[in-house]
Amino acid sequence: MRKHQDISAETNTEPPIKDGMNLAERAVKRFFDIVGAALGLVLLSPVFAIVYIKLRRQGDGPAIFRQERIGYHGRPFNILKFRTMVMSSEEEGVPQLAQKSDDRLTPVGKFLREHHLDELPQLINVLRGDMSFVGPRPERKYFIDKIMEQNSDYQYIYLMRPGTTSMATIYNGYTDTMEKMLIRLQMDLDYLRKRSLLLDLRVLFVTAEYMLFGKKF
Repeated sequence: MRKHQDISAETNTEPPIKDGMNLAERAVKRFFDIVGAALGLVLLSPVFAIVYIKLRRQGDGPAIFRQERIGYHGRPFNILKFRTMVMSSEEEGVPQLAQKSDDRLTPVGKFLREHHLDELPQLINVLRGDMSFVGPRPERKYFIDKIMEQNSDYQYIYLMRPGTTSMATIYNGYTDTMEKMLIRLQMDLDYLRKRSLLLDLRVLFVTAEYMLFGKKF
């Protein structure tokens, strides 16, 4: 697949939307991503095992779901999740947006989705460098093309590694409409302008708080 436009390599001029993190901060961010993902995979291995067994016992398909998304510098990668939907969720081949209460969810999948446990395999994506802990949620090309028709500033999202969580994820919720996708884009661009290690810590703290106390996002 031809990768999306890599704006960082176009010219030597600075883009209209400038990254709030300098090179050193991005290196520190990546270091903590690697350490955090490695520790997470070790410490959460019992949870991985339990979820994997539960999904396999459903007997309706694989436990791990892979889907191509567009990531850093517009490069495609396969995002990993625990499968939450029935195998025929997109029978007609047309990508569908996930809904907050989606009738395509399996019983185990519904529980995983509600507690955000379906995202755990993305620790592997973080360790590989496909993703970061904090950053814009990666999207499929089909939906990116539709967003770009409305706002071409989506190209600046490629300056960042996509994340497992973000302020947009917490406060904008499931992006089940184009309107919410465009709101998410503006929030992600605002994060790009303002991002710092301190802001990342805040996002992670709020995400953990929401998960521990069962708040929906």
